[in-house]
Amino acid sequence: MAPEDRRDITTPQADIDPEVEVAVPGAHRPPGVRPGILLAIALGGMLGTPARYAVGRVVHVAPDSFPWSTFLVNISGSLVLGVVLTLIIERWPPSRYLRSFAAIGFLGAYTTFSTYMVETDLLLKDGQPGVALAYVLGSLVVGLAAVYAGIVIGRLGSTSRGVRR
Repeated sequence: MAPEDRRDITTPQADIDPEVEVAVPGAHRPPGVRPGILLAIALGGMLGTPARYAVGRVVHVAPDSFPWSTFLVNISGSLVLGVVLTLIIERWPPSRYLRSFAAIGFLGAYTTFSTYMVETDLLLKDGQPGVALAYVLGSLVVGLAAVYAGIVIGRLGSTSRGVRR
């Protein structure tokens, strides 16, 4: 099947997200998961998971205290996500696999919402509601600020070197 049968490259979505297959009327196959994209996500995840583990080994957290390791992982991941997605979307030429590898695979494995919630629950169960509240609100506020800072960093410099869409 020809590539033009699988994607409608004339849609605005195709300009923004080259990894998404847009349904094309009369196409022989509905849009779906592509093995190459799954491989890129898996390879990114294989690197993101040990990176998170390494941070956990370096940043020690005392029991019943603020979970600095997970906080650092999630905030740094938010910052990097802002930078990487800004560069991918606004500066670099379209890439079929880069966003899947970096944003979904690596950063998806590196950051962790589930650990964030489990640690919050444990703080509450251990009688540390103030620390739990600081952790939840701090993660949210600082995480949003980190993403915004990443976007700003990604937009720094001349736009003439890259592809600005």
